[in-house]
This record gives sequence, structure tokens and C-alpha cells, in this order.
Amino acid sequence: MILLSFDTEEFDVPREHGVDFTLEQGMAVSKVGTNRILDVLKEQGVKATFFCTGNFAENAPEVMQRIMDEGHEVACHGVDHWQPKATDFAISKQIVERVTGQTVYGYRQPRMFAVSDEEIEKAGYRYNSSLNPAFIPGRYMHLTAPRTWFMKSGVMQIPASVTPWIRFPLFWLSLHNLPEGLYHWMVRRTVNHDGYFVTYFHPWEFFDLKEHPEFKMPFIIKNHSGRQMMERLGNLIAMLKRGGHEFITYTEFVNRQLSTVNSQL
Repeated sequence: MILLSFDTEEFDVPREHGVDFTLEQGMAVSKVGTNRILDVLKEQGVKATFFCTGNFAENAPEVMQRIMDEGHEVACHGVDHWQPKATDFAISKQIVERVTGQTVYGYRQPRMFAVSDEEIEKAGYRYNSSLNPAFIPGRYMHLTAPRTWFMKSGVMQIPASVTPWIRFPLFWLSLHNLPEGLYHWMVRRTVNHDGYFVTYFHPWEFFDLKEHPEFKMPFIIKNHSGRQMMERLGNLIAMLKRGGHEFITYTEFVNRQLSTVNSQL
């Protein structure tokens, strides 16, 4: 099972590098990127989960409608990506559900910061995907955290996939910068070991960042961005389809895992 997801947020990375960048500019980039992602998914015939900020949902209702019309799941990703708050999960849910007219079951905190699972459960979420259990000094140094899904406070935790032994991260930056053959090999090893694979990307990765030096993007972010990233995503999906793997949404994954557990009781 493949759980493909996209943190569908306003582009704010230039602000991390001292660039004065407005919400309107960030939304323009992310709208282009999200539509390009949807084009790839439509061409490949697979479904994914889009974790959307309140800002994105309110400022791109037409893109949100396309996400739903093409059969993908919508989940929450806070309110303002640049200034995440621990309490955003509740407001984010209200905004996204109002825009989509659908009940939202999943949450991912911006930048994978910690969030209270007790409060997540009270808000009505069924799963939380705010953990990258990788071996990366700094933000993602979680060597003692579980690698695979687990329950906490009645909420299913769905960490991003890392390799089984050295916990090498298999998220967006890896696909940008590793040789595709090596990345594909590590993904196959991981999905065969765990029985499923979880990864995430961002809309702005699919924007032509190399054409905008004023954004002051580091090489590792703009490397293979834009249409090259569309090709890389398409190649990844095609490789996994050839392996017979099924692409499902996060809520479908939760339902299947809990059904299996309950049948064993």
C-alpha cells in the first residue's frame, strides 16, 4: 500500500531566507504546483491525500474543488504555515470543512512540529501524520520514535517512512537530490519490509524554482524542481505500480488497519 501525500500550503520558504514574500505571492506559486501534481496523479490514475492549510483552502477554492472532484482525500495542515500554533488543529478543521463541505479526519502539523494527540482526538480527527522518525540532526532527530503506525490517545499515528535500519528519510528532499535508481531501491526495500510506504511533497516543489533566483532557494530545494519534479514523481508512481502496489488515501489506510486489528481480537 502506498500513502502518497502533499502538504498543500502557501509557499513561504523565501521568508526563511530573508525575502519579503507575501501570502498572495506564495499562493500563486502553490496553485501552479498543486495543479501540476494533480495532472501527474490524473495521468497515472492514482489517489493521494492533500494536507491543506486554512490559508490555502480559503484562497484557492477552485483548486480544492479539483482535488475533491478527482477523488483525492483532503486533510488539515494548520492555518498559517509561516506562523504555526499548537492550537491550529481546531481552526484548521473548521476552515477546511467549511470550504470543502466534507468531514476531515486527518491532521499534519506544519513542519511536522509536535501537537497534542489528546486535543487532536477531541477535535474529531482519526489520524495524525506529524512525525518523521528520521536520523536527521535537528528538526527530525527521532531515533526512539516508532517507525511504523501506532495508536496514541485513540488517534492513529502515521509516521513518514524511513529506511528500516539507518532511518534514512524518504521524503521530498530525497527524491529531489538522490539518483532516482537509488531512491527507488530504498523505497522498494522499505515497502517490502513494512508492507506500506508513506511519503510527502509540497506544491512549490513542482514550480520552476530555478527560474526565480530572487527566491534565494538553496540548491537542495530547487534541484530537479518544476517539470523535472513532475517527471520524477511520475517515474516513482510508475515504478510502484509495476510492483503491484496499491495507492490508497490515509483514511482508507486507517480503516484497513483497524479492521484487521479488530478481526484479530
